Amino acid sequence: MYILRKPTWQLSENEVTDETLFHKRREFLKLGAAALVSSSVVVEKLSAMETTPRTPLSFVKTSYGEGLELNSFEQASTYNNFYEFSTSKEKPAKMAHTLITSPWDVGFYGECENSTILGVEDILKQVALEERIYRFRCVEGWSMVVPWIGFPLKKFLDIAKPNAKAKYVAFKTKYDPQMFPDQSRGLMFGAIPYPYVEGLRMDEALNELAFVAIGMYGKELPKQNGAPLRLIVPWKYGFKSIKSIDYVEFTIKEPKNTWQVVNPVEYGFYANVNPTVDHPRWSQAKERKLGSFLKTKTLMFNGYEKEVAYMYKDMDLKRYF
Repeated sequence: MYILRKPTWQLSENEVTDETLFHKRREFLKLGAAALVSSSVVVEKLSAMETTPRTPLSFVKTSYGEGLELNSFEQASTYNNFYEFSTSKEKPAKMAHTLITSPWDVGFYGECENSTILGVEDILKQVALEERIYRFRCVEGWSMVVPWIGFPLKKFLDIAKPNAKAKYVAFKTKYDPQMFPDQSRGLMFGAIPYPYVEGLRMDEALNELAFVAIGMYGKELPKQNGAPLRLIVPWKYGFKSIKSIDYVEFTIKEPKNTWQVVNPVEYGFYANVNPTVDHPRWSQAKERKLGSFLKTKTLMFNGYEKEVAYMYKDMDLKRYF
């Protein structure tokens, strides 16, 4: 008899919405309810964030996201999915001090003319930094608006000069269990297979919206947000925006992304934000922005339909989810 055991990473519908409770605690503090909370809880909250000083960055502001209401830095940096540290949303900010981001190398491999390994500092010499304000929509039903600092993904990939055979590009998060404690769990008891892998079609990767972020809110990325560099693909669910990248490979065949390997029924390769295609265990029609109690309608392609819909015009998006 087959017995289904819930893996440690799998969220129930109730766990998906625990962000509400997270922000209720914040509201209690704002309303002066500190008297109801013990001093130890207050101290824990104030010390929640990884405290490595972040270097201010020099960048050019752009018109991307003008008019969108930003989430606060605290909201964006203390509510994170980073399973290499923990499946808890709040723990990555407490545990990320183990991540050493300098020195940091990124390797480029596969179908390209310039297979190479470069330090982040050498990569940054070849690009100009800019700020883009993007919506960010998690597959779990919560969202935020963040001012990312970085450069177009195209500029990043041009370093390696992909050849005509390259149809896809795969990315991997650095594998180092000493830096990422949860990577040491192996494959027992439903653990995620590491290193974390994501991928894009080349036309997606070269789209003007695809972005490599090295900072947010004017300074370097906090470690819990994917330092030293991460992907931002704003029209896709957040798990596509892979963190702490150290490996890039251009491929002929479609790469298997981690969540597709873990549960292909629930997660596909494309992961485009689509309010008409529900997750098997919850609706994707609405979302709750961090800091808000009310849900709003989710926009097709997360509001970037004009810029990206052409890439999927002949596809059945319910099949290729």
